[in-house]
Amino acid sequence: MNELASKKCLPCEGGVAPLDAKTAQRMAATLKGWSLEGGRLVKVFPFPNYHHTMAFVNALAWISHREDHHPDLVVGYNH
Repeated sequence: MNELASKKCLPCEGGVAPLDAKTAQRMAATLKGWSLEGGRLVKVFPFPNYHHTMAFVNALAWISHREDHHPDLVVGYNH
């Protein structure tokens, strides 16, 4: 596991500048399967069916709540 993947999310309290595009690209490149699209960090998680997709979404909701980080999700039948 790389250094970035092992870190915890810390909520921003304001007054913190976003990463510049070059730094964000460099950091995203260290995470397998992640990319930057339109300034957003993106990863598609494929699943065999809707049931598995929704199980993942529910697990992600629990983890993101615990981390106090609430990502935008796009959910489809198998992703």
